[in-house]
Amino acid sequence: MNVPESAPRTIAMQRIFKGRVFNLRSDEVRWNDGAVERLDIVEHRGSVAIVALTADGALVLVRQYRHAAARFLWEIPAGVVEPSETPIDGARRELAEETGYRAGRVRALGGCYVTPGYCDEFLQFVLAEDLTAGHQNLDQDERIAVACFSPAQALAMTARGEIADAKTLLAIAWLQSDKSQLLGIASDT
Repeated sequence: MNVPESAPRTIAMQRIFKGRVFNLRSDEVRWNDGAVERLDIVEHRGSVAIVALTADGALVLVRQYRHAAARFLWEIPAGVVEPSETPIDGARRELAEETGYRAGRVRALGGCYVTPGYCDEFLQFVLAEDLTAGHQNLDQDERIAVACFSPAQALAMTARGEIADAKTLLAIAWLQSDKSQLLGIASDT
């Protein structure tokens, strides 16, 4: 196996883009064997995905147009964690903004790196229960429909391709499990 024993050392870094949602940088790294390579990295402040369950066990989903995928998708509510927030605070805020629901109980389910080959985004999953309905508070660029589906309906939606994003697929898999914990990795915050 040709796996290095230690991480490469960053010898140069160039900021390429600073955006509203993410930044882009290009790192030049040197491996212990002397090899040098360029790595392009998307910097992201982290995100939260909410597995929101109604009193009867239905999963709250949002439907929105995703331009990168060029289609409408049903997804669990999600969004970025603001710098002053914990993932739990961010989950409460995003759930209320996108769906109108407020959660009486919230707990972390674990998290994962979304695409660690080129992005540092860490996605924290949160379970939201004891929901109270309210009004959405959408951002200007958001156009979101909200509906609730039984776990069986959500699973059928995956077979039809209506649900096709990783975070929602993981949430649906968790709903089919013993529901103890989604992932074994916890956020640092």
